Amino acid sequence: MFELRVEVDFAAAHHLEGYPGDCARPHGHNWVLEVYARSRRVDSVGMAIDFRDLKRAVKEVVAPWDHQDLNLLQDFQTINPSAEQIAKLAYDRLKAQINHNETWIDRVTIWENSRCSATYFEER
Repeated sequence: MFELRVEVDFAAAHHLEGYPGDCARPHGHNWVLEVYARSRRVDSVGMAIDFRDLKRAVKEVVAPWDHQDLNLLQDFQTINPSAEQIAKLAYDRLKAQINHNETWIDRVTIWENSRCSATYFEER
């Protein structure tokens, strides 16, 4: 089994509707999206997944969020842009692009800062 990891950063603001504290007010983060992919095999070159392809897919997912107020985006009209929801949304979008029999997205972690993160994964 092979595991690959890439990370992509983006800056965005958000606030949490219904939260009883400071995070209810608009504020921003320099987010880091960390993506782990797994593969059972490598190709003829010896690669499980080309890092360029994986990183490109992750950049496509976060590009609409970069330098935005997440609460104003269509992606977050029915859900709060919490770290947990961002991780799940990114996972679902990457899963649709990457997953097949031998290669899949294992988990996605979103970091709000160097001390706070949320991870989403599904049992296989």
